[in-house]
Amino acid sequence: MSAQPTATKTSAASGNPEGGNSPDGLKAGLKNRHLSMIAIGGVIGAGLFVGSASGIAAAGPGILLSYALVGVMVVFVMRMLGEMAAANPVSGSFSEYADRALGRWAGFSIGWLYWFFWVVVLAVEATAGAVILEGWVPSVPQWAWALIVMTVLTATNLASVSSYGEFEFWFAGIKVVAIAAFILIGGLAVFGVLPGSENESAGLGNLTSHGGFLPNGPGAILTGVLLVVFSFMGSEIVTLAAGESADPRRAVTKATNSVIWRIAVFYLGSIFVVVTLLPWDSKAIADHGSYVAALDSIGIPHAGQVMNFIVLTAVLSCLNSGLYTASRMAFSLGKRGDAPKSFARTNGRGVPQAAIIGSVIFGFVAVAFNYWWPDTVFEFLLNSSGAVALFVWLVICVTQLRMRGIILRETPDKLTVKMWLFPYLTWATIAMISFVLVYMLTDDTGRQQVLLSLLVAALVVAIALVRERRGGGRGKGKDADAGAEALTRSSS
Repeated sequence: MSAQPTATKTSAASGNPEGGNSPDGLKAGLKNRHLSMIAIGGVIGAGLFVGSASGIAAAGPGILLSYALVGVMVVFVMRMLGEMAAANPVSGSFSEYADRALGRWAGFSIGWLYWFFWVVVLAVEATAGAVILEGWVPSVPQWAWALIVMTVLTATNLASVSSYGEFEFWFAGIKVVAIAAFILIGGLAVFGVLPGSENESAGLGNLTSHGGFLPNGPGAILTGVLLVVFSFMGSEIVTLAAGESADPRRAVTKATNSVIWRIAVFYLGSIFVVVTLLPWDSKAIADHGSYVAALDSIGIPHAGQVMNFIVLTAVLSCLNSGLYTASRMAFSLGKRGDAPKSFARTNGRGVPQAAIIGSVIFGFVAVAFNYWWPDTVFEFLLNSSGAVALFVWLVICVTQLRMRGIILRETPDKLTVKMWLFPYLTWATIAMISFVLVYMLTDDTGRQQVLLSLLVAALVVAIALVRERRGGGRGKGKDADAGAEALTRSSS
């Protein structure tokens, strides 16, 4: 039977009682190894494995600059988020910070948009996993595989937060080992020291031959940015998960400080190997995907099946984290009176059961839409959530401009992680994200995503403003004061 979350006494060092509940009632069940692997694996999405081929086709070897530009942007955003999360580790992360720094309407809007983004991702990832599994076991229909993986991971999340952490530890571990092995073996082949390699054309010359480093011109770098930017989404999950660990501030600080090398190694390192093993315009990359083509080129047997297994792991990891993230955002919204009160309740295991079930139900509905109306309803859901990632990053930047002053005024000793060159790099990041959004309007697919995402965002903001004007949810007076007080307590 669910019970209302109760505040528990916290230690000064960690913010959570060891083995107990966090200040908002969630179980502090994530261990340091869970958080470390969530932080590392969070930046390795399925999009890196299956989406990089289109980026290489658009920009050639110059796709490395596209990944580097987006990587720098993500590093800055994570640094800003890390500054706020280390000072104030809460389950709602940037949504709660926006609530406090920009206004209740902002926290409500970005929280629900982020939830919407992830429940649509649930359908995308469940379908992607089902396609792979159906290829291995064709006797089970695709829709049944989607139902199976969704059900299993829902049960995992309902069991306990430590179950989520354990599954994610192994999912992320497989991704990390696979990428590291790919970079090591591919690097040896590039420099001609891999015994038995069948790829005699591998080498640094592939970076400049076949039309040069930028065969399609400098403008292709920006096109590449549009194609790769969404594969970075998920790096912020660790700041939501940190609130359910024994030492959230340490976890956030460690994750924030390591994001630079994670992006440099996993993204730039692996893409560098691909474009040096094969010419960027190789037909194999277009036909089989960048990683499969690279493995085939050096004689790795059954490269396609090996990569299918790795992609399936990445898909399941994303599905697992997506359900966790959506449910914790729903929990935070419920806690602030911006979602049904049942979402804010935790069961005896410290799990927000109603928030998980509510999120997965929408995920199941989205999966059904993908099978029944893939070119109408589901395509609308997909496009209308397409630019939400950029909206989230933009809100994080604007929020940090205000939160720095709040932290310095109320808890200056908690400012253990600082954004570099504040406020100049914050404003520069805002300009970078805004430029990407504007540039998307010049691309047919990007234009549709931006416009539909803006339409949904405007609708959510309008609902938030109407609720605020009518005094809905927390309203004014005691409830609003209690919400702000709880947020302050969690940072103490």
